[in-house]
Amino acid sequence: MFTAINPATGETVAEYSPTSSPDMRAALRAGDKAWQTWRRTSFPERARLLVVVGQLLRARADRYGRLMALEMGKPIAGGRAEVEKCATACDYYAENAERFLADEMIATDASRSYVHHEPIGAVLAIMPWNFPFWQVLRFAAPTLMAGNVALLKHAANVPGCAIAIEELFRDAGFPTGVFQNLLIDHVQLRSVIRHPAVAAVTLTGSTRAGRAVAKQAGDHLKKTVLELGGSDPYLILEDADLELAVEACVTSRLINSGQSCIAAKRFIVVDTVRAEFEERFVVRMAQAKVGDPLDEANTVGPQARRDLRDALQAQVEQSMAKGARCLLGGVVPPGPGAFYPPTVLTDVAKGMAAYGEELFGPVAAIIPVRNEKAAIKVANDTAFGLGAAVFTRDVARGERIAAQELAAGSCFVNAFVRSDSRLPFGGIKESGYGRELSHHSLREFVNVKTVYVK
Repeated sequence: MFTAINPATGETVAEYSPTSSPDMRAALRAGDKAWQTWRRTSFPERARLLVVVGQLLRARADRYGRLMALEMGKPIAGGRAEVEKCATACDYYAENAERFLADEMIATDASRSYVHHEPIGAVLAIMPWNFPFWQVLRFAAPTLMAGNVALLKHAANVPGCAIAIEELFRDAGFPTGVFQNLLIDHVQLRSVIRHPAVAAVTLTGSTRAGRAVAKQAGDHLKKTVLELGGSDPYLILEDADLELAVEACVTSRLINSGQSCIAAKRFIVVDTVRAEFEERFVVRMAQAKVGDPLDEANTVGPQARRDLRDALQAQVEQSMAKGARCLLGGVVPPGPGAFYPPTVLTDVAKGMAAYGEELFGPVAAIIPVRNEKAAIKVANDTAFGLGAAVFTRDVARGERIAAQELAAGSCFVNAFVRSDSRLPFGGIKESGYGRELSHHSLREFVNVKTVYVK
């Protein structure tokens, strides 16, 4: 059984029967059959259906927000915002996909030569629990608009969200087999990856999971897109606007209760402003309201699972044992649920968990440095490369650092890192490869075909 457990209370929300192996194989056959028709469905018709998905998302925002709160602890206001972001993505791809995938005419010695973008089949999406609707819709919207069909293997702790998303596409009028959810285990997942009907795989998750899936897909020469972990550095230079920087840093660190790949995690602060930054930062972090995610007043809910909360606490304790100082939080609260307080560690240095590992929760690691050069060196001293930000009043300086110095897929100046349907999203190094969102996502899972007519 797939069991959804409320992380705020530890109580069972619901249980769901897994997809049997015969039903899984039937779904793969249905997806392959559906693709034969869907790939030839016109862009306007695909767009019409995707617009309906967006409309239904907005109409069901309260329902879906509550479901996310119950299954993974997302504060309900954040859940509604996530649903709206999904709807916006649907509108964006419905409006732009045909233009983004239009034939590209190339002048050669042929009478006519061009690049044609052709769908490739079923794309399997292995998705995480932290943004249970957004992660799926940001994959599904461009994938379906490109003429592919979608198979979803969602995280085990959000089965209700997975079922609701499949229902969403069905209610919007998408043909049978175009979007299907599979409640399967890892053994079944391996058989899905190698199945001939599956053309490619996309995964958002841990670096460890990415390696495993990439290997399995690679054994069968199937393309993958991987969006993996991150330990995003935020550089606070000596000329930073500290009021702006602190607000952005706290917002990013606490978004989704700290459970985001692109949340700010390492705060690299130049010595001359360190004391003031720390003082302001601690005050602002302490203002966060932790509690029941269904209470509109709370901005930080529980961690998604108790084991994840306990692993986060172990990272904090290891860092403190090696010399980090705790300025706020750092203690598991009593009572039920998987709650963890907003926590600030300072004097973080190389060799500590807070320096080299991803802190997937509301824990901030402050790393003091002497100057800009040292800040850049520390920022890039990581296995990850998903996002980064720099704060300085000299915008040209900040842009130079973001564009030329920071090793990450998304680099922001005087703002916190976030995803946007109009901009490519993804990482380098152990944060993965490939790009989601923007026109780049539409071209990840198509055959870029040369057509040459003499």
